[in-house]
Amino acid sequence: MYKYTICFIRQGDNILLLNRENPEWMGIWNGVGGKIDAGETPLQCILREVEEETGIVLDTAEYKGIVSWISGGMYVFVAELPEEFHFATPMKTDEGILDWKNIDWILHPHNQGMANLKYFLPTILNDPINYEHRFTYEGHDVIEFETVPLGELQTTK
Repeated sequence: MYKYTICFIRQGDNILLLNRENPEWMGIWNGVGGKIDAGETPLQCILREVEEETGIVLDTAEYKGIVSWISGGMYVFVAELPEEFHFATPMKTDEGILDWKNIDWILHPHNQGMANLKYFLPTILNDPINYEHRFTYEGHDVIEFETVPLGELQTTK
């Protein structure tokens, strides 16, 4: 079992991202999420973390696989908000700054302020199959990346 979760909250072509104030991802835009508490499932964790970091109360989030690296990993979720749901940004929080970002902006090849979302975000948003997205780093640089299907039996509740 991995220790962390992350969620990409989507509304149309926009994703709610957090520019974190604390290390290790200080100054980098990424999804919301955090550490799984004792006795918590990954889904329970992400629902709690989304509420704590954004104030948005989700009933559920769709499990979309795993992002892993040599020393750990995180369960990935996507949640879709209805078009009529209003969440004003930018918003300063204890964790950083929340803001809606267009998917094209997130994936732009010259965008240097993003976590490594370009490697897996299109897949988790568009592919019904769940994958493990495996990273190998040298320092902060990605030196190897692979995507492996998890299969139909791999789910998390």
